[in-house]
Amino acid sequence: MSILIKPVITEKATADSEMNNRFTFVVSNKANKIQIKDSIESAYGVSVTKVRTMNVRPDRKTKYTKSGMITGKTNAYKKAVVQVAEGETIDLYSNL
Repeated sequence: MSILIKPVITEKATADSEMNNRFTFVVSNKANKIQIKDSIESAYGVSVTKVRTMNVRPDRKTKYTKSGMITGKTNAYKKAVVQVAEGETIDLYSNL
């Protein structure tokens, strides 16, 4: 089971990484904070000081079309915000 799925690269996450040394990742739904910390430290070679996790709910949408009403939803996922030690950084753009 792979714990790290992909990094989150948005304006808010990029600003947070530049200003506060925090990096955001989409992680496995079953992973806990200790597993996430160990996975980040082994993958990127940095020391992690804090891990914050959140479960992101699915977005539900409804469309009215000629054939009737169509409903759908996105997948739920778990997101982790990782605080890296002062002076260290993670290069997220090297793996893209």
